[in-house]
Amino acid sequence: MTPSEHEMPLMEHLGELRRRIIYVLIVFVLALAGGLFAAGSVYDWLIRSGSAQAFQLNAFSFWDGIGIYMKIAMIIGIAVALPFACYQLWKFVSPGLRPQERSATLRYVPYVLLLFIIGVAFAYFIIFPMAIQFTSSVTKSMGLQETYGIAQYFTFMFNIVLPVALLFELPLLIMFLTGIHVLTPMRLRKWRKISYFLLVFVAVVITPPDFISDFLVAIPLLVLYEVSVYLSSVVYRRQLRAQEEREAQLRVASE
Repeated sequence: MTPSEHEMPLMEHLGELRRRIIYVLIVFVLALAGGLFAAGSVYDWLIRSGSAQAFQLNAFSFWDGIGIYMKIAMIIGIAVALPFACYQLWKFVSPGLRPQERSATLRYVPYVLLLFIIGVAFAYFIIFPMAIQFTSSVTKSMGLQETYGIAQYFTFMFNIVLPVALLFELPLLIMFLTGIHVLTPMRLRKWRKISYFLLVFVAVVITPPDFISDFLVAIPLLVLYEVSVYLSSVVYRRQLRAQEEREAQLRVASE
């Protein structure tokens, strides 16, 4: 067999991967453009609800307003493109999967957007107000006058919301990787200590430096990991049953 015969499948796979990445980027750009039209309504809701009402926000740059609209549009673009990206990933790996595995892993895609929205809601309604309250109390205790730029406010908010929303995809990611035989529940249990450490580290980084906030964020993340391990076990057991059924059918056919 010549080297070119080995290289052709690799080049075909790389070409297909490149094509699917381009598809995802196109969808993201289109969603970003659509998000710019919706950004005004989203901004009006954000500025009139929650923590924003407690501050007199100011613009310190001519580009602050445009930057905020772009940040809102980016979140919308990610929310729309993420399920499509997962679908393209499934299309890329599906030729190497059995028919049952293809249908099983495809079912995860519609839930990507749902978990992203739940993560956004958890971050915005629970973590972000705690962070604002803590930082504001420290500022007032120092006798400082709170004068914030609107770009600072929204950057602070998005730096909390986006990572948490992406972390909420963990159960689906684990199930998908289990479905394509990359992960197993045994391996996840073996990695539990290091995974706990990393999740607690993330919780400490994205929350104010007080124990209550860290605890309130770390616990849901750890629960997400345990849910992921459980769901991985469910997928893994189904794989074992399917394999046993295939082996039984082969034995019957050979007889």
